[in-house]
Amino acid sequence: MQHLTIPRGPIELAADLYLPDDRDATPLRAVVLSTPGSSVKEQIGANYAARLAARGLAALVFDPAHQGRSGGEPRDLEDPYRRGEDISYAIDALGTLPGIDPERIGVLGICAGGGYAVHTARTDHRIKAVGTVVPGNMGTSFRGFQPDGPVAALDAMAKARTQENRTGELGRDAWLPDTLEDAAAAGTTDLDTTQAITYYRTPRGGHERSTNRRLSRGDSLLLGYDAFHLVDQLMTQPLQVVLAGRRGTTGSYESGMRLWEMAPNPVDLMVVEGAGHYEMYDVPEYVDAATERLAAFYTEHL
Repeated sequence: MQHLTIPRGPIELAADLYLPDDRDATPLRAVVLSTPGSSVKEQIGANYAARLAARGLAALVFDPAHQGRSGGEPRDLEDPYRRGEDISYAIDALGTLPGIDPERIGVLGICAGGGYAVHTARTDHRIKAVGTVVPGNMGTSFRGFQPDGPVAALDAMAKARTQENRTGELGRDAWLPDTLEDAAAAGTTDLDTTQAITYYRTPRGGHERSTNRRLSRGDSLLLGYDAFHLVDQLMTQPLQVVLAGRRGTTGSYESGMRLWEMAPNPVDLMVVEGAGHYEMYDVPEYVDAATERLAAFYTEHL
């Protein structure tokens, strides 16, 4: 694994490039990973990148702008459009590296990163193959999370931003309750939420640079976003979709099936029976099964 810095306009992205141990002089196929919201490269992305490299592919995982070790102010911004641009900047850098074939670059998006990867692949056709694992459409999810509807939420966000401009203090929200005890106190018993906390907020999967905080003023961008807009017309690349067999409240099963039905060139649909959304992040039997299938997909289509 090699540490890289990727130029992104006035800032830099922190990235890790995973390479196969055994390789000849033939330029490598490569995959850029787009990871879940609020995660950093050492978490879910590393789990998949290391396994893809063990199967003969170069795999690049990075911290998004404004998050992790990457540059960008204000911190903790989850801007879906910038997340897509990050992928294209990663391809810029990857395509210039010795030993990488710039004509054989694919993308792998996981959870929210799945939607970001798809949205980018529609218009960046340097991406030759698109893989997704439990893909989410953050726009659909965020609109569904608003108890009084998205329009009322946008009205409230407008007032909050006006207040922030007066005080200079930027608001931040938690993606998840910080502990299982906080979730129980709030009356949250949903299995997906508790599994997310068990992954992100415990030593199992937590990381010091994964803050569990989201800059509030970015939420209006998420509310107006549609990761799958024009997919049926523009995303002509081969598509692999990997879904968790246990449907839950994340909506990734439904989102993945919608993507599968919309895509002009769907190649392979895999449902990992018994797995939940967050179990696809690090449970070895599920991640191994997914990456075995993904590696075969990329080997054939890159």
